[in-house]
Amino acid sequence: MTILLLALRRLAASLPTLLIILAGLFLLLQLAPGDTVDALMAQMGGGDPATAAQMRRYYGLDLSVAAQLGGYLWRLVRLDLGSSAIYGKPVATVIAERLPVTLLLMGASLGLAFAGGTLLGIVAARRVGRWPDTLISTLGLVFYATPSFWFGLMGIVLFAIHLGWLPAGGFEEVGSGVSGLARALDIARHLVLPTLTLALVFLATYLRIMRASMLEVMGLDFVRTARAKGLGETGIIVRHALRNALLPMVTLVGLQAGTMLGGSVVVESVFALPGLGRLAYESVVQRDLNTLLGIVFVSALLVIAVNFAVDLVYGRLDPRIAAGR
Repeated sequence: MTILLLALRRLAASLPTLLIILAGLFLLLQLAPGDTVDALMAQMGGGDPATAAQMRRYYGLDLSVAAQLGGYLWRLVRLDLGSSAIYGKPVATVIAERLPVTLLLMGASLGLAFAGGTLLGIVAARRVGRWPDTLISTLGLVFYATPSFWFGLMGIVLFAIHLGWLPAGGFEEVGSGVSGLARALDIARHLVLPTLTLALVFLATYLRIMRASMLEVMGLDFVRTARAKGLGETGIIVRHALRNALLPMVTLVGLQAGTMLGGSVVVESVFALPGLGRLAYESVVQRDLNTLLGIVFVSALLVIAVNFAVDLVYGRLDPRIAAGR
């Protein structure tokens, strides 16, 4: 119960931070040249100043920055994200259409990175100083140092163009008309390259953290005691060391949730995925302020939710936190 109260307190403390982030982003975007009306006029091929002034009054852009910010925050308190001038519908609807793609990509990438990093980190720690450790550490350094967009482009060239095994982009086959399991398999096939591209960089971080954590835990007294009692290395890792070694990994998941959301902007743009990352890029280009702020709001909520779950899992792994010690 203690860990739940601690997580709830941290959740409550995150709300003022969320408002500060939104207000800061709103003010920062005011410094950029142009506004939504300029983007709309460009799409229409131009227009006279009277039409532009009328459109600015319609969208409330003729008000002062303070009045616009106050109006937006008041709408936000009522959970009203406003309307998208570019897409012509509520921001909540636009985000709801794109959110499942990003959640699916993030979930698959995070799961692959965490599982792969944990496994490779354990193997490297058990073979420390030998060729498996050297090979895994070298690959981790290469994955960490290589930009994600390069992995994506090379994956498209190799697996989509030369080998023809996987599609080059998109979320699913357009006009295929399939449903049920066939549609799920089609979506999974389209997400293979984006998932690998986003996961490789984070996998490199996880395996390095897991290797260091395992080496530290394997040298503690309770592990030496278990080894002195005759317990095998596999049993020591599974029953004793792994639970303690996972603590830094779980912490890292919460810290990197926002980083992974940022990485999805690049990956979704490379693979033309209709997710929040690509929507954010389009909103910046088209100066759709309401949509961009809505994306930041939803993304911040996702990060807060992930950290809330991490606090609960951390308390489960470490009973001292749940006991309030």
